[in-house]
Amino acid sequence: MVLLKDPIRLINVEYRAARMQGYAFCSVYRAALPWIVKRPIAQSRKVPVKVYSFSCDRDLPEQVASIRSFVRYVGIPDQFIVVSDGTYAPDSCQLLRQISPCVDVVHMDSLVKKDLIECLRKYANIHPLGKKLSVLMSIPINQTTIYADSDILFFPGADELISLVEMGDGQPRYLLDCATALDERLLDNESEKANPVNSGFMLLNKPLDWEKPLNRLAQLQEIPNYFTEQTMVHLTMHCNKALPLDPTRFLVRRDDEFIYADKYAGKTIVLRHYINPVRHKFWLSTKI
Repeated sequence: MVLLKDPIRLINVEYRAARMQGYAFCSVYRAALPWIVKRPIAQSRKVPVKVYSFSCDRDLPEQVASIRSFVRYVGIPDQFIVVSDGTYAPDSCQLLRQISPCVDVVHMDSLVKKDLIECLRKYANIHPLGKKLSVLMSIPINQTTIYADSDILFFPGADELISLVEMGDGQPRYLLDCATALDERLLDNESEKANPVNSGFMLLNKPLDWEKPLNRLAQLQEIPNYFTEQTMVHLTMHCNKALPLDPTRFLVRRDDEFIYADKYAGKTIVLRHYINPVRHKFWLSTKI
């Protein structure tokens, strides 16, 4: 019989405590939203950029925290447009607009292009990420534009992002993923897995050319899945010669999943995308 030498370690108290605290803080934050959105953010710097985010009513606390972190550490954008999947209640839209005069909420139906190909419309009808892909392909790029998922927090090191925005060199930038999470049915060969793109954040100065990836999607015989959207973004970024953002400052990591602390939050990073396995850490690093 093998005795358990360290049962505390086996149940990972730190991990469970962090998750419980994260979810508890999220609940408190949601309850306090009417007060939080009215709190002034000490920021006067204006940044010549338009920001888009796609989310649903369930994501309201994260979306509020993400927007407030952007304004606090990056600056006041020309516009911060929350694209609703259709589930945001009128009261939720009002809360979002109270964060700052730059914030607006639009229904995805008012943004999504009417001439998207049939396979993309079908994907949007069966999967939330199909809706997100439709939104990403429809965002008008008439100035420097950022797309950011609602589970991204910005940090004091955001000066680098400001420099990239002001540079406006025409090169699209993408977030490097921490692992390869792609729909391999859309890939022609193994080499296309290199430099995996995380679709949660992108910086654009001109419209992307989606034609080649769309042709592959149209030829897909099976039903698109969870990874199809990110794969389409991955292929499109590489087709458009996009550059990766510095992965030590624009973070997608999960190697601190099973410890209590947020290993990376601090003054030197620009942002962190809190992907599903570490979503609870979003709340350990959120400021009111």
